[in-house]
Amino acid sequence: MTQIIVIAKEPVPGRVKSRLTPPFTPAQAAGLAEAALADTLECVAATPATQRVLALEGLPGPWLPPGFVVIPQRGGGLDERLAAAFADAHRLCPGPSVLIGMDTPQVTPALLGAAADALSGHDAVYGPAADGGYWLLGLRVPDSALLLGVPMSRPETGRVQLERLSGLRVFHLPELTDVDTAADAHRVAGRAPGTRFAAALRATTPGARDDGRDLPGSAATTGRTCAEGTTTTGETVVGAP
Repeated sequence: MTQIIVIAKEPVPGRVKSRLTPPFTPAQAAGLAEAALADTLECVAATPATQRVLALEGLPGPWLPPGFVVIPQRGGGLDERLAAAFADAHRLCPGPSVLIGMDTPQVTPALLGAAADALSGHDAVYGPAADGGYWLLGLRVPDSALLLGVPMSRPETGRVQLERLSGLRVFHLPELTDVDTAADAHRVAGRAPGTRFAAALRATTPGARDDGRDLPGSAATTGRTCAEGTTTTGETVVGAP
């Protein structure tokens, strides 16, 4: 079985989802980030795993469900922090690992389960994001050389990451949209209307007061349970002759 790692930031106004401001205020953006993180953690909790790890920048809050090991993020750039999260989680529980972020609240246990299962017969799992990056990376054995130096949050991130995986047997997951902009937020909420994130977005309007009191995403606003779904996945040997 595989462990699942979530890498995330504490949803503090002004420190998360800066690309959502404007049109949203910093408090509204933080409320949306918290809702997305809660959705993600809920789905991880519903997916079979040897261990569930939250690699966190900041402090945990009431949005954290039981059953997670919380470790601090290490490193400077995101490439270093991803490599450290894989390495630290592996030290705690040696074995295959799947890592996701907090920007895809539409993720389901079916997708995470497919990623985890794939590592029993593949070296890596890759979930592409619509912006050219990736929303999930799974590794049977952590190797910092696969991550360090990959330019992050760039249109070429995914291409460079796949080049690093060249020669490995890579299992590909469906493309998902990361929530980076307001347009992304509406697109994701439309495709996953039962999530906390979608409820928070529906109740959050640009220009609302910036005190956080009108943000349902800042607490558990729905009793939403992650719905299982079917997906189309595929296997590719990247860079194989």
